[in-house]
Amino acid sequence: MGTRRKFILGTLGVTGALAIGWGVLPPRQRLNTATPLPTDEGEVAFNGWVKIARDGTVTVTLAKSEMGQGVVTALCMLLADELDADWSRVRWQQSPIDKIYNNIATVIDGLPVHPDTHNLALDVVRWLAAKTMREVGVMMTGGSSSVKDLWLPMRQAGAAARQMLVAAAAAQWGVEAASCSAENGEVIAPDGRRMAYGALAAAAAQQPMPSTPALKSPEQFKLIGQATRRIDTPGKIDGSARFGIDALPDKLHYASVRMCPTLRGQAMHHDDAAARQHRGVKAVVVVPPLNGGTGGVAVIADHPWRARQAADTLDVTWDHGELATFSSAAALAQIAQATRSDKGFAFYETGEVDAALAAASQRIEAEYRAPWLAHAALEPINCTVLFEGNKATVWVSTQVPGLARSAAADALRLPAEAVTVNVMLLGGGFGRRLEVDFVAQAAAIAKALPGLPVQTIWSREQDTKHDLYRPACVARFEAGFDAAQRLVAWKNTSAGQAIVPQVLKRIFGLPGGGPDKTTSEGAFDQAYEWPAARIAHVAVDLPLQVGFWRSVGHSHQAFFKESFVDECAHAVGADPLVFREALLQQHPKQLAVLRAVAKAADWGTPSPPAADGAKTARGIALHDSFGTSVAQVVEVSIGSDKSIRVHRVWCAVDCGLAVNPAGIRQQMESAVIFGLSAALHGGVEIVDGQVQQGNFHDQPVVRLNEAPLVHTVIMPSAEHPEGVGEPGLPPLAPAVANALFALTGQRLRSLPLKLAA
Repeated sequence: MGTRRKFILGTLGVTGALAIGWGVLPPRQRLNTATPLPTDEGEVAFNGWVKIARDGTVTVTLAKSEMGQGVVTALCMLLADELDADWSRVRWQQSPIDKIYNNIATVIDGLPVHPDTHNLALDVVRWLAAKTMREVGVMMTGGSSSVKDLWLPMRQAGAAARQMLVAAAAAQWGVEAASCSAENGEVIAPDGRRMAYGALAAAAAQQPMPSTPALKSPEQFKLIGQATRRIDTPGKIDGSARFGIDALPDKLHYASVRMCPTLRGQAMHHDDAAARQHRGVKAVVVVPPLNGGTGGVAVIADHPWRARQAADTLDVTWDHGELATFSSAAALAQIAQATRSDKGFAFYETGEVDAALAAASQRIEAEYRAPWLAHAALEPINCTVLFEGNKATVWVSTQVPGLARSAAADALRLPAEAVTVNVMLLGGGFGRRLEVDFVAQAAAIAKALPGLPVQTIWSREQDTKHDLYRPACVARFEAGFDAAQRLVAWKNTSAGQAIVPQVLKRIFGLPGGGPDKTTSEGAFDQAYEWPAARIAHVAVDLPLQVGFWRSVGHSHQAFFKESFVDECAHAVGADPLVFREALLQQHPKQLAVLRAVAKAADWGTPSPPAADGAKTARGIALHDSFGTSVAQVVEVSIGSDKSIRVHRVWCAVDCGLAVNPAGIRQQMESAVIFGLSAALHGGVEIVDGQVQQGNFHDQPVVRLNEAPLVHTVIMPSAEHPEGVGEPGLPPLAPAVANALFALTGQRLRSLPLKLAA
C-alpha cells in the first residue's frame, strides 16, 4: 500500500539543498501584466488589476468567472477597500489572459496532505508549487479559491494605486505624502483640501509603483467584513448582464449538433440530403470526439430552431466506441469490490489500526455508496466562435479562459495568441465549465463558416446525457470500541475513478501520475482525532469520463464519513453531538463551529411537529473543505407518500475573515439547495454507454415548495479568508440521513436517499 509520507518525501523530492535555496529565490510578482491593460479614452491603468477614469470611475479587472457565487463583489471589495474608493463608482471587467492571473491556491490545496501537517519541507513544497504555477499554471475559477487566491494581490493592487494617488496629490500641494489621507475616492490634504481620484489619475500613474504597498489592518477596513449588495445584481435585473447564451455578434448563425447517443461515440457515415433542404441551412459538419467529449454531426443555420429541425432529419450511422457495453450498475459493483483491496494509497495513518480492531470489545462495519452525478446548470452548454482565417474570437461561459483559448486554437489550427476569448457570465458552472470539450466542438463547427460567428447550443437533454460526471464512489468502514465504549480504531477504504489523470490526458495530452486527492478528499483531511486509523483510497480505472463537481470528493466522502460517525455514536449509545465533541478536543475551530450550530438549532430539545402535524427529527454533521469548517443541523419529516421533507437547515461556518457576510449566507443557502437536490434526486444511470436521464422530469432539482429555511451563523475570525462556494454542500446529505435515522430507525447508506416502503 502506498503512503502519504512516501509520496511527499519521494515524488516531490524535498531535500536540504532545496530548503537552503528557498530563501534566495525571488518573490512571486502578481501586480503587473506582461503588457499594459487596454484603456478607454480618459482611463489610466495603475497595474494589472485597476484603472481609474477622469470622471472617477474605478474599473477593477477580474480574472475569476462569475457564476452566481458573488466573487465579483467580494474581489472588488478587497481592492476598493485598500484603494479607499467610492464604492458607488466601482465597476468591473474581465481580465485578459496573463500569468499573473493564474490560480495558485488550488495547487496548494491539491497537495495530498493532512491539514495538521506542518514542517519546513512541506512549506518549501508549497512555496515552490505556488511560484511554478504563477509562471506556467492555469487561469481558473474553482475549488472555492477565488478570494483565498487573490486576498493579497487584489489588496496590494488597491493599496499601490492609493499610495500613487496620494503621492501625486502631495506633489501638487507641496506637502509630505505621509501628511495626507484618502477617503471615498478623494485624497485629503492636512488643511482639508480635497482632490478627486479622477483628477489625479494621469499624474498618479507617473509615480513609481511601491514594491511593497502598506496594507490596512483589519480594524481599518471599511468595506471588508460588511454585508454588501452584489455589484452584478443591477445588470441581472435590467437585462444588461450577458451570459454565454446572450452573445449576439453581428450576422450570428446557430449550430445544432446531433451527437452520438453513446458517450464518446462518433459518426461513421451520414446522409444529410434532407437536412440541406431545410430553409436557412448553411453547412453540415462532422465533429469528432474532442477533449473527452462525444462526436456527432452539426447543422449550421440562420436560426436556432431551423438548425435543430434540420439536425433531427440527419440519417447517421454511429460508431459507439469503447463505451458501447458500459453499465453503471456493473461499474459500481467493480468499484465496491475495489474497497476490499489493500492496494489503495493511504492518505492518513496513525497508530496500529489492525491491532486496535483485533483488541476491540465491540466492532461495527458498513458500506456506503454514491452515484455518478450530472451538473445540471441552469444555462445549457453553449459557445460562440467567429473564425476569420488567421484569427478567431470566442464568446463563452467558462471557468478556464486560458484552456478554452487553447482548445479553440487547436480545433482551428491557430496559435493560441490568435484567439481572443470573451468570458461571459455563467448561468451555473459547478465544475462543468472547467471542461473545454464544448469549446473545441464549437470551434470545429465554426471553422466551416469562416467570417460568420456561429453559436453552438446544446439542448437540456444533451447537457445531461453528454456531461463529464461526478465520479461514483464506494466506501467501507470498520470501527472498534474498548470496554468503556470509547472509539479506539477507525478504518476507511474508499474507491472510485480518479479525476486528475483524465483531465491531464483529455485537456493537456499528459499522463497522470501520483495519488489523486480530488476523489478521496473529505475522507482523510478532517479534524477528528482518531486514536488509531488508516484512511486509504483505491483508484479504479474505467473508460467513462468524469470531472469536477461542486465540492468534488467532499460531496460523497462527507456523506460516508459523517453517516458512519453517527453510526458509531449510536452503537455506543452516545449523543451524536457529544460523540463528535470528544473527537475534537485539540481542534478548537471545529469544536466551536459544531457547538455554534447545536446552539442555533436548540440541539437536545424536542423537535417540534411539522405544519401538518407530522413528526420531525434532527440530524447533525460537521465537515471541513477548502479550508472552511461547516456544521449543519437538519430538520426532517416524512410525507404520507414516504417522501423526504426537509424543513429547516442550520449552518455554522468558519471561513476565516468574512469578506462579505451577505455573500457567505447566500452561498450557504445555494449549497444547501444544490446539495439537497443531489441527496434526494441525484444520480445518472448508464446502460450500454447511454445515459438514461435527460431533463428535469427525470433528473429533478429541489423546487421552491421543497426548499427549506436556512439559518446561517458566521463565526467571527481574523484569519486568512478561505473557501465559501462549496463548503456548505458536503455536510447536507449526511445531516439529512442522520435525521432520517433519528426519525425512522432506517440507516440509509446509498445516495440518493430513498426510504423503504
